Formats: sequence, structure tokens, C-alpha cells
Amino acid sequence: MPGRKVLSQLDWGLIVTTLLTVATGITMIYSATYSKTAGIQELHLRQLSWLGVGGVAIILLLLVDYRIFQRHAYLIYGVVLLLLIILPLWGTTIGGARRWLVLGPVRFQPSELAKLAVILALARYFSEEERSRLLGLRDLGIPAVLILLPVVLVAREPDLGTALVIALIGFIVILTAGLRLGTMLTLGVGLTTLAPLGWFFLKGYQKARVLTILQGGDPLGAGYHGLQAKIAIGSGGLLGKGLLAGTQSQLHFLPAQHTDFIFAVLAEEVGFIGSMWLMILFAILLLQGLGIAHRSRDLFGTLLAAGVVGSLGLHIVLNIAMTTGLLPIVGLPLPFMSYGGSSLVVNLVGIGLLLNIKMRRFNF
Repeated sequence: MPGRKVLSQLDWGLIVTTLLTVATGITMIYSATYSKTAGIQELHLRQLSWLGVGGVAIILLLLVDYRIFQRHAYLIYGVVLLLLIILPLWGTTIGGARRWLVLGPVRFQPSELAKLAVILALARYFSEEERSRLLGLRDLGIPAVLILLPVVLVAREPDLGTALVIALIGFIVILTAGLRLGTMLTLGVGLTTLAPLGWFFLKGYQKARVLTILQGGDPLGAGYHGLQAKIAIGSGGLLGKGLLAGTQSQLHFLPAQHTDFIFAVLAEEVGFIGSMWLMILFAILLLQGLGIAHRSRDLFGTLLAAGVVGSLGLHIVLNIAMTTGLLPIVGLPLPFMSYGGSSLVVNLVGIGLLLNIKMRRFNF
């Protein structure tokens, strides 16, 4: 049990910022799924229940020292890897992708757990390496395997967006551990050279999404989602049309309005001012997380916090870029905003880890 000194270090600012962001998300889910003909839907209530699950998870996390996860990081990684392996056999297919496992009344995505598992495994690996130099190419063999195993398994679901995010999260942890300049340049040149080969591994609809961004057009095909999202954002103006008054979502022009395109609903209904409110919340949240990573007294805590912040930041940037037409649509949720129990609970667990690291930074 944490003592009084530990509890006094609880970061209430991070808690308040997180709750305000989640509250904004639940409000927008309610508005996005409300129907004048069918009435109030239950999705915002389900999201509220997942908030309760995530809140319990945070409390349980705070009861133990976060360094216990350092000892069990590889076990957690192995269990998540096993879940990804059995997913093609027992997973549930929704929307053409087998991404969900069902355990009784609970349905979850192992790919969401994979993000935390990779962070934990890499944080343990680098924190146990006794070295006084920056990382070179020879030092990246085992970390590359730890990253690529879940990346390949997730990409086969298929979920290319999440697979790329897992790879980028792993790279952020590696950067935090420290890379030689020459190694970074070599990796950059190598990835730039090999990236065009990835085109041949994309499915037809994925190629169409990329071409839509590069060439434009196809408003009734691959470009439909992005076009409707931009119409929603543009029509919001300064103050928005008001809650429950967004035509793109209420008239069902905007697909996946309560999940991938929740930002478009927010921009249409509460306008530029509401969008800036969310951006400020996200900025505060990320800066708080970076502060915790910077002030951590041990390398494992620093890498763990950096990985969590990197995961949140990547999802925020990629989702909004996707919604505004700057990047192809890849189906990534907006943290604390998009409807989905797996994403919300995993992100709340990440917040719990940040709180834990901050609380125990003097316990050395």
C-alpha cells in the first residue's frame, strides 16, 4: 500500500485533464449517436461504464510500485503475443477484419494491448542494458524483433494503421534510450529507400486511400469518408452548429462518426472554439506526461512514460491528420474521444502508469 508521502505526490492536474478530455469525448459520442427518430442511444453510457473500468484499473495500478511491471514485462509481452497469435483462430470478424477476441460479455482488441506490451518490453530491455554509450545498429537486433513480432501479427488482421503505430511507438522508446546520429541517418535512409516496396503489400482499398490523398477525387468511393469529414469541419465555423445539430452526423453523411471521425463531429457542432478547447487539453496532457518522463529517477520509468506519451501523441496527430485530409484514412481512434472500450481502458492504464511514476519518483 502506498504511504502518505507517496500519495502526496499524486498528480491531480493530470487526473483533472484526463477527466475533462474523457467528459468531452462522452459528450460528443452522445451527440454523434443521438437520433431524432430513434432517440437516445446507449453508446455514451457504455463508454461511461468503460471509464469506470479504466478508473478501477488506475486505482489498482497506484497500489503497487510501477517497477513491478519491469520484472514482469516479458511475461506481459508474451501473453499479448499469444493473444495475437490465437486471434485468427478464435477472433471475431467485424467490418472485414478479425481484430476482436470475445471472453464472455467482454469484447476487446489485443492490438490495443500490444502497444503497452511493446513499451514495457523495450523499457525493460534498455533499462537492464549496462552501457555508457549511445545505441548503434548492432544494439537494435533484439529491440527490432520485439517490435516486429506484434507489428506483423497486427498487420495480418488486417490493421495496417495500428501496426504502423506500434512500430512508431517502439521507435520513440528507442530514440528516448539514445541513438547515435549515424545510426539515425542510416535508419532514415534505409526506411526511405525501402518504403516504396510497401506499396506492393497494400490491399486494393489501402492503395485507393493513398491515391485519393495524393491525387484527390473519387468523392463517392475511397474519398467519400474524407470528403464528408472535411465538409463537417468546414461547416462548423467559429462556434459550431450546436450539440445535436450537426447535419453531417445527424443525417448520417459522416461514416463512423462516433469512432474514427469523432473530431469532425466536434468541429461541426462546437466549431473552432471547441476544437481549440480539445487541442489545449491534449497539449496539457502531453506536456504533463513529458514532464513525468523527464523527472523520473530511473531509466525504466523514463522509457515507460515516454512510450505512453508517444502513443497518445501519435494517435492524436494521426487521427486529426486523417480527419482533415492530410493523411490517408487508417482507422485509428482519437484518444479519450472515440467510442471503444479497448482504446479507452488501455489509454487510462497508460495514465495510471504515468501517475504511478510521478508518485514514486522519490522512492530510491
